Amino acid sequence: MAEDFRLPDFIAVGPQRTGTTWLHDVLQGHVGLPRGTKETDFFTKNYSRGIEWYREFFRGYAKEVPVGEIDPNYFSSEQALERIALHIPRAKIICSFRDPVERLYSSYRVMRRDAWTRVGFEETIATNRVVKESTRYTHYLRRWQESFGADRVLVCLYDDLVASPQAYLDRICEFICGPRILIEGRPLATERVNTVVQAPRSRKLAQNARNARDWMRVNRWHRTSKLLDRLGVWRFCFGRGEEFPPLAPEVDARLRREFLAEIEEFEELIGRDLSGWKQGPYEKRAAG
Repeated sequence: MAEDFRLPDFIAVGPQRTGTTWLHDVLQGHVGLPRGTKETDFFTKNYSRGIEWYREFFRGYAKEVPVGEIDPNYFSSEQALERIALHIPRAKIICSFRDPVERLYSSYRVMRRDAWTRVGFEETIATNRVVKESTRYTHYLRRWQESFGADRVLVCLYDDLVASPQAYLDRICEFICGPRILIEGRPLATERVNTVVQAPRSRKLAQNARNARDWMRVNRWHRTSKLLDRLGVWRFCFGRGEEFPPLAPEVDARLRREFLAEIEEFEELIGRDLSGWKQGPYEKRAAG
């Protein structure tokens, strides 16, 4: 029996570039996700539209099906946290984390693709408040745990997704009381989605496409947006430029020194050895 008026049982809050698109694609069709879109941005950009606007994304799901949203824009937003706690105080929260240097460079490539920045990597991460805030893993994880209870906040590491996608997914499905989803032998078991390797050939075209895509999402023109995706329009607008090079070794090393104290504090909070985050690929290669 379908229940018309529901709010999420769980919300995966990110931060960005930690496997959230992969998780959305894997859970699609097995749990109740927002109809027509991955991210509603309700608790950040669209809160003024009202809770009934948000409920409509989850209308019609059967009572026994877990309902949730995966929106990495919520992680470092105090407003989002407070609003979720107000409307869904018993929500289960999924926080996913990744080597902060790798995640920052991945975020930068998305920002370049979507024409949010035109400057270099180091300048972008030094001046962009949202990017800087989302690196404060310990601070924001503690805030989610304080608001919802540590037992209702699942901590996931991108390293575990890479090492064993099935075990990573099993843990999440158990947490949200969802069905077990077998992915071994399927492309999703090894492929990573939403990887950005190229800058846009035309920044202006990418900017216009991003504005159009966002307008379609807010106004629920989901079929049109998906059709444009299938036709390759978004790929044409957001790609075809130069390939992003690997992060320079000296930049990688400097950032890891800057993040060392944060990583060690985060290690203590979650009880995991994060030695791999402290030593970049260049040091690992030299040590090997």
